Amino acid sequence: MTTNTVPKAQEFLQRGFSRRQFGRIATLLTAGATMPFYNEFAMAQDAERQSKRGNRRANDPDVVRISSNENPMGPHPEGLDAIAKIAPHGWRYSPFGEGDDLLKMIASVEGVPEDHVATFAGSSDPLHRASCAFTSPTRSWTMANPGYGGGAPAFIGSKVTGVPLRPDYSHDVEAMIKADPDAGTYYVCNPNNPSGTLTSRKDIEYLLAKKKPDAVVVVDEAYIHFSENAQPSSDLVAAGKDVVVLRTFSKIYGMAGLRAGFALGRPDLLRKMNPYGNGRVPVTGAACALASLKVKSLVPERRALNKRIREDTFAYLEKKNIKYIPSETNFFMMEVGRPGADFSQAMADNKVIIGRIWPAWPTKVRVTVGTAEEMKKFQAACDRVMS
Repeated sequence: MTTNTVPKAQEFLQRGFSRRQFGRIATLLTAGATMPFYNEFAMAQDAERQSKRGNRRANDPDVVRISSNENPMGPHPEGLDAIAKIAPHGWRYSPFGEGDDLLKMIASVEGVPEDHVATFAGSSDPLHRASCAFTSPTRSWTMANPGYGGGAPAFIGSKVTGVPLRPDYSHDVEAMIKADPDAGTYYVCNPNNPSGTLTSRKDIEYLLAKKKPDAVVVVDEAYIHFSENAQPSSDLVAAGKDVVVLRTFSKIYGMAGLRAGFALGRPDLLRKMNPYGNGRVPVTGAACALASLKVKSLVPERRALNKRIREDTFAYLEKKNIKYIPSETNFFMMEVGRPGADFSQAMADNKVIIGRIWPAWPTKVRVTVGTAEEMKKFQAACDRVMS
């Protein structure tokens, strides 16, 4: 994906940004980075640094790191073979047209025209671009609280409106519209991070029906492949709705370090996002993603394995009378009955590093589903800490 020149200050000033805020945005854009510190890995790293011992032990081979929602299954063998074949040609930006082939494959799999697809190095990149393109100090980024994705809009100076989840942990779309009927973006992480729960199609359609005509609904489906019940929103893109769908290969495809993802949306929406960053999918990431998409058994097999390990962990929590939120992803929230940071520190002392804390849920912690062996170590450490 190519990028245009950095937007002129006048455009941002007309949207309500100050010159100081524009300067901050322009510095980031010309530096070639779209706020890379607002992604899952960076925020997990920050949480580890806040642990007195967590960061020091991060490279200890005996430490279990279940903090960043990474998939320990790693890249599929077909993807690894593709990486090995393309790596010697890595001196070229696009040795054999891997980027174009990946875009065409995504369009075919998702049932959208090719000009409705834009590939990126992960899904945090287009999320940040969307915040620049569709929000401002007067047109908010309206999202769930707790939720994921509010860091970048807040950093550039856009208004961020957080709305509590419903009692069933789905997005309260009626409350989102009521909280800010003039929002620029209504963001739905589905399944939601950190709750791991779903928001129904009818709720997303409600946002599309009730929002202002120039607002956009951004649906982040980073974890959708882990769920047996989630309904993708790619057909809404194909129908020409005011929606941008985000996907990544970092999760079920096990490619977090390889950086590949994409956005689906009408061409006019993708064009609005285009100027706010630069860079492309690495050829190794493109080759691995393309090969992985061709393996039809990958998603169902990995979904089933993750579910077995997750359900085994839930059985342990129930046996210990530890409350948790029933997740459909590769992570879950559990209630620890004390400040979550204290519990995380105690787990780090037992060589198990878990995820970060959300201010809305100060006594809950997020845990990534690791391998069966890792989750047994998690259970053992939890026994010691909870006792």
